[in-house]
Amino acid sequence: MNGAQLHLMLNHLPVMGALFSLLLLGWSLIRRSAEVQRLALVVALLAGLSSVPAYLTGEPAEEVIKHMAGVDEAYIDEHESMGKFALWCGVALGVVAGVALATGVKNPRWLSAGTAITLLASALVFGVMGYTAHLGGQIRHPEIRDGVAQPPTGESHKDEAHED
Repeated sequence: MNGAQLHLMLNHLPVMGALFSLLLLGWSLIRRSAEVQRLALVVALLAGLSSVPAYLTGEPAEEVIKHMAGVDEAYIDEHESMGKFALWCGVALGVVAGVALATGVKNPRWLSAGTAITLLASALVFGVMGYTAHLGGQIRHPEIRDGVAQPPTGESHKDEAHED
């Protein structure tokens, strides 16, 4: 397994983890269940911390692909820059979730407030992670880059067929 494979395998964890924690945090607040809130906070903590291995495998992935045909260093640089920000956002989510969990265990009256704060943080982190993933996808997928010409629609092909 090379660095690119490892990065591709791990980079989904913070994105999907932030989404899953967001949904679970919301569900736990709707259910008003302390048990589900504690579980959701643990999931948010793990989702946030999963940004660390995703980030750390980025440089080895770059070494594998940077000389490949069709790879533009500008896309790598933009993804890497956003990746640093996403790393710190993920760590911050982990800290917020950890503090909310510890506070809620010590004083159960604060559990719902900590869960709500973590829900907001998780929503923000999901957005950052999703955008970072989008930038990473642009490195090897020109079809998702801005300004790429769209294929003609089926309607224009019908018009061309009637011109004969």
